[in-house]
Amino acid sequence: MSAHFDAVIVGAGQAGPSLAGRLTAAGQRVAIVERKLIGGTCVNNGCIPTKTLVASAHVAQLARRSSEYGVATGWISVDMAKIKDRKDGIVLADRNGVEDWLEGMDGCTVVRGHARFIDPHTVAVDDQELHAERIFLNVGGRAVVPDIPGLDEVDYLTNVSILELDTLPTHLVIVGGSYIALEFAQMYRRFGSAVTVVERGPRLASREDEDVSATIKEILEAEGIEIIVNADDVRIAKTDNGFELTARAGADPIPGSHLLLAVGRRPNTDDLGLDAAGVQTDARGYIVVDDALKTNVDHIWAMGDCNGKGAFTHTSYNDYEIVAANLLDDDPRRVSDRITTYALYIDPPLGRAGMTVGEVRASGRKALIGRRPMTKVGRAVEKGETQGFMQVVVDAETDQIIGATILGVGGDEAIHAILDVMSAKAPYTTLSRTMHIHPTVSELIPTVLQEMTPLK
Repeated sequence: MSAHFDAVIVGAGQAGPSLAGRLTAAGQRVAIVERKLIGGTCVNNGCIPTKTLVASAHVAQLARRSSEYGVATGWISVDMAKIKDRKDGIVLADRNGVEDWLEGMDGCTVVRGHARFIDPHTVAVDDQELHAERIFLNVGGRAVVPDIPGLDEVDYLTNVSILELDTLPTHLVIVGGSYIALEFAQMYRRFGSAVTVVERGPRLASREDEDVSATIKEILEAEGIEIIVNADDVRIAKTDNGFELTARAGADPIPGSHLLLAVGRRPNTDDLGLDAAGVQTDARGYIVVDDALKTNVDHIWAMGDCNGKGAFTHTSYNDYEIVAANLLDDDPRRVSDRITTYALYIDPPLGRAGMTVGEVRASGRKALIGRRPMTKVGRAVEKGETQGFMQVVVDAETDQIIGATILGVGGDEAIHAILDVMSAKAPYTTLSRTMHIHPTVSELIPTVLQEMTPLK
């Protein structure tokens, strides 16, 4: 059986459904193919469920600290089954919302199954052949499973399967020291598990500046999380009660009940039949795209995690906006126009925009830097959450902000005040002279900008 469409979208993650909405509104017939769950990573096993769990973990931690605020509570207990039920309910409502939207969308056909190219204009889904003038790939990514001696002898978790736990691990050992690993580490420690993080490199969150990595380590260790770095020879052995992990030669084994692998992600491009379409990928399997997200094949685009241009919900959605603007609005938007920005949702969170201090130094450009510890932010003191700092880097010749870090309470929200000024290409004085509301975290950003010194 075959069918013809103006467009076929493979993958119903963050970019796909929104693009389907724009294309059908423009009068085009669209098929959107999804092999698993509508909504993709963000809705089903990424942002929505993990930040829901982070919220539960924050409440547990705040309850334990209640006496610091003059509030008496009884024994604090955590019901993982109820926590999972709450998470599942929020995920299901979100997924159902996207499904209902697509199913009710005029001009859109939802096709369930795995799509593979037959030729540059045709994908097969089971016994169906879908032909289209344009094809958009939004196939996402999945967890990397590293080659660790002994791993095949034990059960292990990924960022997907750990979301199905409804009981509390006695000792959660996490291999990996980046964003996903750190969020789950703090979360489960706050739920009540013993947690050990094992990182191959010399520090956590290696893409951040060293002072950021060090502060993150201090925050996690202060909550009782064991951090092991320079784990250059990880090995695993099965035991009667779980497993033992050895981080390096000669080190004492770490006994664990549950093992989480969080060492990176890879694109879902290895089973798409891209060769049949002539679509190029790079050495890591990411689909090669230009500044408008078009592949080397003129009528095929790639959006979201599979194109290597970003691994976040917001970059995926921005990919959709770029594609739609170029195709439908005569608005030539480009990937290179956007500013790198993201957050790490430990508590307190890290909000980042633009270049790190290390990147600025490596560039050789003259710069100014301003820094303020959260202990000198009134709002943080009032809330009893004074860990971290805020830091801004400015180009000394253009006066434009080129990078910012806010590791502290409200950092994931406050960073946007800086990001918006960066996007406008306005001088930093635009923000330093802006009156902000007191008492907030954001009100101290102008103060930081009024105290800039040369970056050495």
